[in-house]
Amino acid sequence: MSYKDTSLRRLSVRQLRARRLRLARQLPDVKIALRGSLQKQGRRCGKEGCRCSRGEPHGPYVYLAVRTEGKSRVLYVPAELAERVRERVEATGRIEGALADISAVNLELLARGKLD
Repeated sequence: MSYKDTSLRRLSVRQLRARRLRLARQLPDVKIALRGSLQKQGRRCGKEGCRCSRGEPHGPYVYLAVRTEGKSRVLYVPAELAERVRERVEATGRIEGALADISAVNLELLARGKLD
């Protein structure tokens, strides 16, 4: 949903406010937000004679790719935390999507002079 979404223009102010409230109530707990993307990577240890030196890397290991302060980096995610991290990354996507939808509703209300 975006501000240019004409479906919002067809809704009454009451319906817009109800939609905004429904979207806000569906938000996961924002304390769990974790922006990034999960990646699986194999690694080479560098030990002579190791299988990884023959092209069979160790792993795959899970990493979280993040962008902070304009720089990209990857953080190792221990196997026992991988599922929890995946859930948080997915929840963050839902949070960001809901906030974009709420913003679109608020923009429509503003355009009508009914922002409260």
